Amino acid sequence: MQEQLENLLKAAADCKSISDLATDLQKRELFARLADHLSVLASEVERAIAATAFGTKLER
Repeated sequence: MQEQLENLLKAAADCKSISDLATDLQKRELFARLADHLSVLASEVERAIAATAFGTKLER
């Protein structure tokens, strides 16, 4: 799971960079939303890793 977390974090950072560099407003907004979404997914994976390490169940 650690590898997936690292991949999500890298993808989020890449999308953020693309958003920052985009000159087209729609592309800038799209990549910003993608970066935000990927960051949320990374947080969920981090939570799952922590829960697994402590032997607890995930709750929403």
